[in-house]
Amino acid sequence: MIHTLVEFLREPITPFTDYNHICDHLCGYERERERESKVPPPQVYCLKCDIRKYFDSVDHEILLCLLRKRISDPCVMWLCEIIVRSVSHGIPIGNLTSQLFANIYLNELDQYIKRTLHEKQYIRYMDDFVILNADKRQLHIDKKCIIEFLRDRLKLELHSKKSDIFPVERGIDFLGYRVFTSYITLRKSTVKRVKKKLKKYIQDYRQGNILRTDIENAFHAWYGYAKHARSWRVQKSIKELIER
Repeated sequence: MIHTLVEFLREPITPFTDYNHICDHLCGYERERERESKVPPPQVYCLKCDIRKYFDSVDHEILLCLLRKRISDPCVMWLCEIIVRSVSHGIPIGNLTSQLFANIYLNELDQYIKRTLHEKQYIRYMDDFVILNADKRQLHIDKKCIIEFLRDRLKLELHSKKSDIFPVERGIDFLGYRVFTSYITLRKSTVKRVKKKLKKYIQDYRQGNILRTDIENAFHAWYGYAKHARSWRVQKSIKELIER
């Protein structure tokens, strides 16, 4: 029943802004620099933010108010309210509806950044988001405005240790990748984590608890993830470990 609700709601109530990938934004700056080769290239800065304890901090009344703006069917709204109020606070990570509700909640932030702050180079994945701008001062203004908007409108706050402004040449950590202006690598912690997981699989295989195909199947999705970065050496080393 919940799955049906998600499918029913997804199209009519998720008019989210369409965002390009970070690397597209960064490479866009690079292409612009090539076209304007006679002009000194501008320094581009990144405002990278993380919302503190996002899923636990979602306010039920605000979320239900946002849902009512999009849902006209009282039966569907009744079911949504049952799901939202099934926990004492926030929305549980892992529920089929949680990702949808989380995006509806932060769509308010998306619209604010795009329509009020007029930032063009913006991307968000759940509670992590990035803004690119050549004007560092503007990013500091944006950060202050975003803090106030989250506090006053959504009862959320930025993570003080995970919200920073820095030059893009330093690379942007996002979704397990480290994104640079012309290429992407895997974050070191991502590689370390997957190798640790692989060692556990190999130990289980040697003890006869799983089959070799179980290891191969488990890491098939990871290869699809890793291929988007410069990671052929890492992929090669992991394949060699699996094939031993």
